Amino acid sequence: MELPTSFDDLIDEANQLELYKKLITQLNKDFLLVNIDLDFHEGILPSSLKLVLHETIYRLIQEKFTEYLNVLYIIDVPESQVKSLEGDDIVKLAEDASFLILKREWQKVWYKNKYS
Repeated sequence: MELPTSFDDLIDEANQLELYKKLITQLNKDFLLVNIDLDFHEGILPSSLKLVLHETIYRLIQEKFTEYLNVLYIIDVPESQVKSLEGDDIVKLAEDASFLILKREWQKVWYKNKYS
């Protein structure tokens, strides 16, 4: 499996494979495990998904850093990728972390679909 390199590529691939709704379901499930009730609607537009996820991660970094780390842990974002993020600009950090989260969730959905 080759991982997408941008948000748009990830969404395009999810839509082509008709797995976008499963990606949303996986996000909701994992965020609920950390007691963060985002509850994305299955029909959410990709642009809205990106915006809400980015805002949520930004708020967690700013106000509830431990919960941000828990999200990364529960979703199983590779530590090496998290450590490679630049922390100088919190807005950029939240955007990059959001994409890492989406990539990891996409991996889970893709593998479940392929091997189930």
